[in-house]
Amino acid sequence: MRRRELLKAAAAATLTASVAPRLGHGADRAKTLVFVGVADLSVLDPVITGARPTRNYAYLVFDRLYGIDTEWKGRPQMVEGHTVEEDGLTWTLTLRDGLRFHDKEPVLARDVVASIRRFAPRVIFATALMDATDELSAPDDRTVRFHLKRPFPHLPEALAGPGGNVPAIMPERLAAESPYKPVGEIVGSGPYRFLKDEHVSGARAVFERFAEYQPKAGGPVGFTAGPKVAHFDRVEWVTLDPFSASAALRRGEIDWWENPPRDLVDQVSGDRNITVVSHFATANGIMTFNHRYPPFDNPAIRRALLGAVDQAEAMSAIAGSDRNNWRDDVGLFGTGSPLATDVGIEVLRSPRDYAAVKRALAEAGYKGEKIVVMAPTDVSELGNLTRTGAEQLRRAGMNVDLQEMDFGSVVRRRGNQGPPDKGGYNMFCTLIDRSLPNVHPYGNLAIRVDGKEPINGWANSARIEELRAAWLDTADLEQQKRICVDLQKQLWEDVPFIPLGEYWQATAYRKDLTDVLPGSFAVFYGVRRA
Repeated sequence: MRRRELLKAAAAATLTASVAPRLGHGADRAKTLVFVGVADLSVLDPVITGARPTRNYAYLVFDRLYGIDTEWKGRPQMVEGHTVEEDGLTWTLTLRDGLRFHDKEPVLARDVVASIRRFAPRVIFATALMDATDELSAPDDRTVRFHLKRPFPHLPEALAGPGGNVPAIMPERLAAESPYKPVGEIVGSGPYRFLKDEHVSGARAVFERFAEYQPKAGGPVGFTAGPKVAHFDRVEWVTLDPFSASAALRRGEIDWWENPPRDLVDQVSGDRNITVVSHFATANGIMTFNHRYPPFDNPAIRRALLGAVDQAEAMSAIAGSDRNNWRDDVGLFGTGSPLATDVGIEVLRSPRDYAAVKRALAEAGYKGEKIVVMAPTDVSELGNLTRTGAEQLRRAGMNVDLQEMDFGSVVRRRGNQGPPDKGGYNMFCTLIDRSLPNVHPYGNLAIRVDGKEPINGWANSARIEELRAAWLDTADLEQQKRICVDLQKQLWEDVPFIPLGEYWQATAYRKDLTDVLPGSFAVFYGVRRA
């Protein structure tokens, strides 16, 4: 405790020096929103990574064709509307008038077509759409047309996101780049533009209101749907450790702290000038494996570890002992969502018997190979979750090599397909936001098991892919539920990843901020200062 108090004091003492100068170039504080996210914004291309800071910033800078409402339905955003003809085989999308990129050029249909082709390989729902597409074209500057091989009733949702990898619309010249290589320039068409000259990696990112942005006219604001109105001239993100963020929020040096750790929530919840939303957004934890290399290329070894994972321990490590803030007995989908089921969950409910798991691992062929585990040091929830998962593997007799690094390094390294001893890895733990949305088979990146998704270590399962495809072909909810029961049964057989439970994330902001939208992730449109 003494060490923690010293850290708090040191953080508070340095705030004026570390935060105040970051408000750029005489910015008007009343018209500037200062925000502290969960980690530094280290990757700027929202197509190549699903990292949370990149996803959050992308919804400031890039617009999408459709938004998702609170019922998880796709609603027109950049499109004015669409028509469906030929028994669902032809979709014609008409772009809204007045759309412009931040370089002042108009958004044209050919930009949209190029953008779809770029993001589709990285957005699993859009991948399925393109697999069903015979021809994608731009007949004129405001028209995008899909000619499909088979009906695809989920088309608006597939183009909407939200997702880890964002379906961002870019100028054609940038969208022509590989989806696996970052673009060299950030040009969006959203309500804010990225200020490259004021970006300091590891410290600050700055966004300026784009005066020529025209919000969608009318409709309710909810999740990522509805008019996106910018009420601040600037949005500044500063990177602070949790103790500094807590002190800065109480002093009014920052306006919004995205996700205070549970053990620090009490520091700000008693302040009459601060609003704390304890149940702001939900996230599901997962333990994910590198399926390309031993030992986790062996499904029997992955199945054996189902007996080692303790969801309650994992969730309490990041959300505290109060069970109102987390849930165990969680399978594929978010609790309370339409397709969630508890089928097979007993494999995680039974008492943990690590001696039995050790025997099962030996029988499956584990020979004591080193297990390289990546743990971020600058995102407390992910670090605590990963260290807890690593300890559970140690109890099961695995030879764990815990390697700690910053979150940006974890994001870059988890895409490395090399062997674990040559820059790769064996295991990491992460959080899947409900906002991805983790409510159907194409909303969670980890459920994609065609060998192409780095977030689940390039997992493969022909049966899971068959079931996901079957879900695409039905609009009937009861049939969808039956398919997802089978899907979860297959999870326990193939184990592309192991669910670690679900928890509520908190957020905290100054009381003079209004219209902060709960239930998703940090979005900045609509937020204003009273």
